[in-house]
Amino acid sequence: MKYKDYYEILDVDKDASPADIKKAYRKLAKKYHPDINKGSKSEEKFKEINEAFEVLGDEEKRKKYDMFGQSGGFHQGMDFDPSQFSSEYNPGNFGGGRTYTYSTSNGDFSDFFNMFFGSEHQGSSFGFENIFDRAGTGHSNFSNRSIKGEDMEAEIKIDLHEAYNGVKKQFVLNTGVQKQSISVSIPRGITSGQKIKLKGQGAPGPTGQKGDLYIRVIINKDPKLVLNDLDINTFLEIYPWEAYFGTEKIVETLEGKIKLKIPSKIQTGRKIKLSSKGYKDMKEKTGNLFVEIKIINPTSLSPEGEEAYEKLRKIVK
Repeated sequence: MKYKDYYEILDVDKDASPADIKKAYRKLAKKYHPDINKGSKSEEKFKEINEAFEVLGDEEKRKKYDMFGQSGGFHQGMDFDPSQFSSEYNPGNFGGGRTYTYSTSNGDFSDFFNMFFGSEHQGSSFGFENIFDRAGTGHSNFSNRSIKGEDMEAEIKIDLHEAYNGVKKQFVLNTGVQKQSISVSIPRGITSGQKIKLKGQGAPGPTGQKGDLYIRVIINKDPKLVLNDLDINTFLEIYPWEAYFGTEKIVETLEGKIKLKIPSKIQTGRKIKLSSKGYKDMKEKTGNLFVEIKIINPTSLSPEGEEAYEKLRKIVK
């Protein structure tokens, strides 16, 4: 019989974690899935990968497999005689010079696998507990097991007003196997960097079950309203005489335009705080709006205006 090195088949180290084994399996199963790669070689490779994961992906099976592998220093494809290994190396109490026969209990897997984990028959196997019968199945049929596909991540960009009010977006996702149109509802008050989970919208697994899709939302910068956590900063340009005497101006907020009273003798750079007029998140927590004053001069004046400025230049100290 030829020894199967399941670690080599999945291209993982012998001390690989369960997560690493699962990741390697998904990668290879996707690569050699018969629906993607036609041909007998791909099909055989796919079965071999499934068999390796059936053992290494199960804690108890992996322990039994490792115990036997460590006893003989085996490697992939190495010939060995099962009857030459005594019970001291394994929990199955096999060996001791006796001759053993076995019958295949699972056509999806190799004789090597069924030697350890196949249904027990008279004069067969190595006395391992029939864990499949214990589960009430009588055999292990990997093809009936649902293997979830990989989770995927995508990024979508929206503007500030869409984030504040909520919006429904449509985009195309490439799963690596096919392109699909995805519709996502972005809730009101989402913040930049937050993710939305779409269950069953990720990459398909070997058995067709899809993973999940995580949409990372990015809020684009607004030219007028600058988001800083939940606070919003904006600016307002006024003329010198408006700054001196005071005035009223229209200011844009996320909920529409409002009238803002500018106090007299205000200086450039001064910020006016509008409480609870900032961004409101999904928990209804609201920031403030800060309006920064910028005093500007007119680019052109009438003769009367220039005369007034000239008088100001002479009298203002």
